[in-house]
Amino acid sequence: MAAKIKKGDKVVVLAGKHRGEQAEVLKVFPKDDRVLVKGVNVVAKHEKQTATSRGGILREEAPIHISNVALLGKDGKPTRVGFKIDEKGKKARIERRTGEVVNG
Repeated sequence: MAAKIKKGDKVVVLAGKHRGEQAEVLKVFPKDDRVLVKGVNVVAKHEKQTATSRGGILREEAPIHISNVALLGKDGKPTRVGFKIDEKGKKARIERRTGEVVNG
């Protein structure tokens, strides 16, 4: 199955404590159905000091489930993603609400 949400897409968070936030997808984990979204679901990670690392408490994003985000349409509203075969025979992602082709 082709990915409906890809790295670099602008998404809006639909559920959780970050609901309503708009951000960019940093990484997609297709096997786990999860995405890493910039500035969303930030957790504190404790790292032990080593010869190369200073250690301490690091803050980084944790993955969230792909069902909790929706692609942000060109008009700034959340939309679902569909697929369409274009004239050249290539599969393209489209916005379900407007029918426009999604970049990327």
